[in-house]
Amino acid sequence: MTPDVWTSVGRVVRRNSRTFWLGSGLMSGDRRRATRAVYAACRVGDDAVDLDPHPREALAVWQERIEAAYRGQPRAPWERALAWAVRRYPIPRTAFRDLATGFRSDLEVVRVPDLPALETYCYRVAGTVGLMIAPVCGADGPAARRPADRLGRAMQLTNCLRDVGEDLQRDRIYLPRDLLDAHGVTEDDLRAGHPTAGYRAAMQHLATIAWQGYEEGLDGLVHLRHHRSAVAFAALQYRDILTELRESGWDNLRTRAAVPTRRRAVLLGGAVTVSRRLAHRTPPPRHLRRVV
Repeated sequence: MTPDVWTSVGRVVRRNSRTFWLGSGLMSGDRRRATRAVYAACRVGDDAVDLDPHPREALAVWQERIEAAYRGQPRAPWERALAWAVRRYPIPRTAFRDLATGFRSDLEVVRVPDLPALETYCYRVAGTVGLMIAPVCGADGPAARRPADRLGRAMQLTNCLRDVGEDLQRDRIYLPRDLLDAHGVTEDDLRAGHPTAGYRAAMQHLATIAWQGYEEGLDGLVHLRHHRSAVAFAALQYRDILTELRESGWDNLRTRAAVPTRRRAVLLGGAVTVSRRLAHRTPPPRHLRRVV
């Protein structure tokens, strides 16, 4: 693989996600390259939906190029990086197909009827990414899938909570309609840009679900044989967005919460602590693991 391929992939990661860039920076060698290759491939699909003037056609091309990478017929640098990665690690092709289904749901006006529908969406666009990264980090067997999925879902739910105002500008509302109704929140309230007491209660409800997902996902890092600190660092940065949102009074209709730079060093220490704690535990023997 020529150096220009990895330069191109690294540029995609660094430009689009400081959190992912910093987390993957704690990895090394082939696993870091493979993790960034997966992220870049996912980002190209996301950009096809959000940035291309003909998103439906662009998404179809992206999915074909994913399949071509799995067939060993890549063309663009990101495809070559992905083809290299899937030859070395058992990155599930089905996860990319489910991701494409999630992307397609964003091609239309988005209204989410209830929490199960939101959970499904979070799985498709982020739980799948957890399933892609887990084998790169040495996850062994099906018992690792649930926490990898849960961590990905928690991170996507955090995205949904952070980006309510931005998503609204694209006519996308990921907040479950039945939850908003239960708290007396209307679309007009969202567009007014002022968090009501009912809106803040709905946000707290969803944040609690995300927090539970982080707990299960971080605990499940015991299944990773490599780079637990890297995954924990990315997850803790995302989880801290929830803290920023809560401290802002859930003012996410007009502003976008971000983790202060000064906090990242503290979170890095927390990630190392999580990794050390898990190092003293081992997953149960394979024949005793619960299949999920």
